[in-house]
Amino acid sequence: MNLASNAIWQFSLHWVQALVWVVVLAGVFWIGLKMRWSKLTAVLVFLTLDLVMFGSYVRLTDSGLGCPDWPGCYSKFTPLQAHEQISQAVKEQGGTQGYVSPFKAWIEMIHRYAGSIIGTLIMVLLARAIWARRHGEDIQLGLPIALFFWVLLQGLFGKWTVTMRLIPLVVTLHLMGGIILLMLLAWFWMRNRADLVSVNAGAFTRTLLWTATVAVLVQIFLGGWTSTNYAALACSGFPTCNGTFTPDANWAQGFTLWRHLGLTGDGQPITEAALVAIQWGHRLFAIFATGAVFAAVAAMWRHPALRRLAGWIAFAVVLQVIFGIVLVTEGHPLVVAVAHNGGSAILMLLLSTGIYRVSATVRKQAPSESLGSSFVKQQAG
Repeated sequence: MNLASNAIWQFSLHWVQALVWVVVLAGVFWIGLKMRWSKLTAVLVFLTLDLVMFGSYVRLTDSGLGCPDWPGCYSKFTPLQAHEQISQAVKEQGGTQGYVSPFKAWIEMIHRYAGSIIGTLIMVLLARAIWARRHGEDIQLGLPIALFFWVLLQGLFGKWTVTMRLIPLVVTLHLMGGIILLMLLAWFWMRNRADLVSVNAGAFTRTLLWTATVAVLVQIFLGGWTSTNYAALACSGFPTCNGTFTPDANWAQGFTLWRHLGLTGDGQPITEAALVAIQWGHRLFAIFATGAVFAAVAAMWRHPALRRLAGWIAFAVVLQVIFGIVLVTEGHPLVVAVAHNGGSAILMLLLSTGIYRVSATVRKQAPSESLGSSFVKQQAG
């Protein structure tokens, strides 16, 4: 089997270059060991949020194939070392307007570097949690283990995004994986904060919050599906689509999930009606998702301890609606598109916080900084 060309198992980095990267990540691992527990979890949430937003920038600038192999860039550690190959690719595609350019190569590789750093820090989190549990700390291992395997899966989808040449479903699932990873990390971070007190809001409020969260997740999937199929401008105008509330839309073709970019399920060029269906579906479901969020906000507002959080959730969803309208009416400006993607991640963080606060089954843990600190002392000794 040729590992350099196989889409599933490809590993293009030369072993010397791979060794350099392992040494770099070993340094990251050591830094993670020395961090306070609360700082490590907070840094992971912050970096993952940044990576989700940067991932949208990679996608929106068509940089996903800036380095068309994985994990290296033309088998090199950096685009600088692959300058000759990148220049040849630019020449063959007739300029920098194609998938490959020095700028796009750096954007893609920075995204990969950041992802591997996050994965390494999650390995630190798991190692410290296991060690602390074995030495008498009161900590559950289920979530750290889930985080470890989830980030491995997320890394694989990142690889397949490149090696399978931007298949829309793979790219969209990679986006969803990043959002879910962010939610899991945020939940872990909140479990170790004493100031986040649970609120007995009742089953009704919990149900509405869960409904809103699932609705927003579906809406994010539809937004990712719109972006990965380049259907963002298939509908002109607002609130109508191409001047009508009943546009010509091919729903079956637009929502055939497994197919190559720009093609239908049977390999034919995708039609404009299919792209309209994708964009219009994203808009229509936004009505339900927004309503579900405001229903949850109204339920939270009845509890004084949740009003501030409810206000932030309402503010975030209003901003998302505004960003969505501006994207349609102003020709999809890049900065607004990145903000729209980042806003969806922040909204999910806020909803996750709401679920955590009203969850009666939350197992509180004392945010003891000794969790893992003794691990560092032991290693130093």
